[in-house]
Amino acid sequence: MDNRTFFVTSVTADRRTLFMTERNVELFLEVLFEQRKLERCSIHEFVLLPDHFHLLVTPTMRLSLERLMQFIKGGFSHRYGKLTHHGLPVWQKSFTKRRIMDAADYATHAEYIRMNPVRARLAQDASSYPYSSANARFVLDPPPPGMCRPERGSIGNDACLSPA
Repeated sequence: MDNRTFFVTSVTADRRTLFMTERNVELFLEVLFEQRKLERCSIHEFVLLPDHFHLLVTPTMRLSLERLMQFIKGGFSHRYGKLTHHGLPVWQKSFTKRRIMDAADYATHAEYIRMNPVRARLAQDASSYPYSSANARFVLDPPPPGMCRPERGSIGNDACLSPA
């Protein structure tokens, strides 16, 4: 199986808390979900914290992960710069990535993403954090084939929080 699903993390430059304001958060989410609308990727899980984000994402076959991240990070930087007329760098260079190997690996990283705001004491429970795939306001792409075993009665990606 040619698995192209990745756990990705990117951090703001100097760990500035750019995502403490609703305007910046919504701008980032607009850029992120635009990539899916343009059929550049599938977004399985995400969380946006004050100074970084995590994604479980699958780039389309015609696009490398590196190019997808240019679209996401560069797209946000460009729009943020136009809004704020701010000349400072927005992101740290590059990003970290880990290829997801199997259903257990997928479940571990999905759980990590969903619980990140709770561990950071930004929310009491995962579903109440407004900038995460654990929040019901977001429609996500299903896990890639072989990444989870749907369970009876489960909806969305919740089925993948337990390894197959």
